[in-house]
Amino acid sequence: MTPRMLTRAAVAGVAAVALLGSAACGSGFDDSATDTKQSSGPASLQILIGSSGDAETKAVKDAAAAWAGSSGNSATVTPAQDLTQQLGQALAGGTPPDVFYVDAARFADFASVGALEPYGDKVANSDDFYESLRTAFTYDGKLYCAPKDFSTLALQINTDLWAKAGLTDADVPTTWDQLTAVSQKIKAKGQVALALGDTRDRIGAFMVQNGGWLMSKDGKQPTADTPENLQALQYVKSLLTNGYAKFPKQLDSGWSGEAFGKGKAVMTIEGNWIKGALQNDFPNVKYKVVPLPAGPKGQGTLSFTQCWGIAAKSKYKEQAIKFVEAMTAGEQQIGFAKAFGVMPSRQSVRDQYTGAFPADKPFIDGVEYAQGPVNAPKMDSVLRDLEAGLQGLTTGDPKTILANFDKNAKAALGG
Repeated sequence: MTPRMLTRAAVAGVAAVALLGSAACGSGFDDSATDTKQSSGPASLQILIGSSGDAETKAVKDAAAAWAGSSGNSATVTPAQDLTQQLGQALAGGTPPDVFYVDAARFADFASVGALEPYGDKVANSDDFYESLRTAFTYDGKLYCAPKDFSTLALQINTDLWAKAGLTDADVPTTWDQLTAVSQKIKAKGQVALALGDTRDRIGAFMVQNGGWLMSKDGKQPTADTPENLQALQYVKSLLTNGYAKFPKQLDSGWSGEAFGKGKAVMTIEGNWIKGALQNDFPNVKYKVVPLPAGPKGQGTLSFTQCWGIAAKSKYKEQAIKFVEAMTAGEQQIGFAKAFGVMPSRQSVRDQYTGAFPADKPFIDGVEYAQGPVNAPKMDSVLRDLEAGLQGLTTGDPKTILANFDKNAKAALGG
């Protein structure tokens, strides 16, 4: 995943999903899924991926070719120009690829209309996937698809600017109170303490740190308007109004990682994708990664993940499951990690991964206390409204933002 993919996730492909939803209501994915005639012979799998770049495309194509060569099947990997749009159109049109990436933020839209085969527990050692990732791809009690990989948020600290502010390793913040204290010291030295993304995909981490979140675990009920979430947004608002934190646009940047790379903030909150972005664009920045400061209720972060979806209409479901097993095998996941920087979704290769990438340990440790995206269908407009509210948090009312989310979410889910 790239930072641009993640920051666009809230608004990407709305029309495509609407198309999928309307088409699915008419054609009945659930009915057709059970009628799809299966082929037991050699499969010709079509695989659609949302690639982060040439390295990922090459790695997946090579892995698919190796599986095809050893299994007697064929596998054609196509990198999408716009995965959400192309996938939505293919599913709605009745000609989906057999296997495809599904983002956790879009998963419920596809699962709720019967477009996905719920094969997750048929994958060998499916319990080896991290529990929070399994939860992200569970709908109505069924694990639909195997988590491909994941990212979490952590705190990045520019070590040169940190020292310039008179801070040492002993000052690294592990609580909200400590974050406020170091921010005061940094501001006193004329610097901005924290570059913070103005979306739920960043600010939401503070809710989790205070024991809150936007939706119930089963994705059936909105849970935004609570004292826990209110306290979290009030804390973030205090960082903004005191000038300790600033949104990227206030720092003449497109995203927090850019502001951090330009030296416009001493700290930022981003995922492990920032490593490649800084290497490419700001190779001279020295920084370290630490866990996000804990809130009153403990540690919390957000996870971002994709799964290998299998189309309910595929003629090659059994072969597709074997393909996914090969792509999510531990050694293959380590190969993908080395090729394009993702973190394996299997617990069994955790030590192997952290041994190869010790600086990423705070990211992979975060999976134990991470919250996945909103896991409910038909939430696009609701989430867009929430984003607008969060972007105006500096002068806005946190209580109103949360109450509006609950009201809009109830209407969407009820409809």
